Amino acid sequence: MNAQGWIAVAGLGPGNEALITPEVSATLAEATDILGYIPYVARIAPRPGLRLHPSDNREEIDRARHALDLAAAGGRVVVVSSGDPGVFAMAAAIFEALEGRADAETLDIRILPGITAMLAAAARAGAPLGHDFCAINLSDNLKPWEIIETRLRAAAHADFAMAFYNPRSRARPEGFGRVLEILRECCEPGRLITFARAVSTPDEELRTVTLAEARPEMADMRTMVIVGNSLTRRVGPWVYTPRRA
Repeated sequence: MNAQGWIAVAGLGPGNEALITPEVSATLAEATDILGYIPYVARIAPRPGLRLHPSDNREEIDRARHALDLAAAGGRVVVVSSGDPGVFAMAAAIFEALEGRADAETLDIRILPGITAMLAAAARAGAPLGHDFCAINLSDNLKPWEIIETRLRAAAHADFAMAFYNPRSRARPEGFGRVLEILRECCEPGRLITFARAVSTPDEELRTVTLAEARPEMADMRTMVIVGNSLTRRVGPWVYTPRRA
């Protein structure tokens, strides 16, 4: 990073401060400006010389443009996301906002990885993502539901284990029910599903049920849902997917 200003896009992990990487912690300590969704910025301790810029979750491109402008003006800017910034988060928004800028070749930009909710939830459960898997964001804010359904069916027919982000919200409570219907069309009723809520925080809840037992109300926006493939099974209290197909 140079003295002329820089921007880092950093993952804060799934919630527990112990899961923030040393690289991210060191970069936050150097920052003059922190930008991000309101609850993520709230995780950063105030200090003299540090400006906090919280914003709404639907303002990602405006946030990215603001961050790029601050860095271009000489700021040491960190854009924070939960989990990893490259997984359904701010890294892509930064590069989208960078398109068309005259300083796209010269701005000092770094993406700092973090521990995703998907990987934290899988670790708590055992190893449900031990073989081929995919991640699908079930929110239709940025893509039509038809695309979600197409990708879901394709993943189920390919026998991937699946990790679902943003499964169910107050604004769209019916969507996850439809997801379960599609899974029941494509998968056997004994398929294992893990509901991992608020992993690594004091509110953590973890339970694994079969597809036949799964209900929409088992998930909310703080829940990571992991669907095993056809070979995923239990061993003691754990769930794992064998590495051999």
